[in-house]
Amino acid sequence: MSVADRRIDPRIMESAKEEFLQKGFLDASLQEICKNAGVTTGALYKRFKGKEELFCALVENTVQDLEEVVRQKSVLPTTLTDEELKKAWDMDREYDRYDEMRLLLVFSDGTKYANFEHEWVENMSHTTYAYYKEAQRRGLTKTDISEKEMHVMLSSFWTAICEPLIHGFSKEEAGRISDLMCGLFDWYKMLDFER
Repeated sequence: MSVADRRIDPRIMESAKEEFLQKGFLDASLQEICKNAGVTTGALYKRFKGKEELFCALVENTVQDLEEVVRQKSVLPTTLTDEELKKAWDMDREYDRYDEMRLLLVFSDGTKYANFEHEWVENMSHTTYAYYKEAQRRGLTKTDISEKEMHVMLSSFWTAICEPLIHGFSKEEAGRISDLMCGLFDWYKMLDFER
């Protein structure tokens, strides 16, 4: 049995990313991906079972990074200092994985990531609410909100942050809008944190 030549992997991945970004998962063509990568479909199938596995490989690192954010937020908030608990509300304004986030948010229909944004917010809601309740227990925040209200606020925030990606703004434009949105969604003010 022959061993797959791994030197062609970057060409396949780059061609696949371009195809999915242009046409979305459903309309993307494996034949077109192979043609643009200069490889045979057999070479592609030595690496991936099909189109969805190829798509998932493109977004895998981004999904793992986001899952790590949830894992970090799953640390019991009772183990954090007051300062660490407050810093949990600082927003990361980076678009390090711009193309991969666009694939997840815009072009994932037909894959297991079709409801990515909703599932992400759902996962973040539970852990974020636990942090809020601990801050409230310690008297760091005076605002009284329910878990359902927290979910709505997080949904609104992430929708606002994701909109520039969904509408195809450049990475720089999306970063600028993200900065503005982080100012608009001032969690410290919304939750009435003592500063």
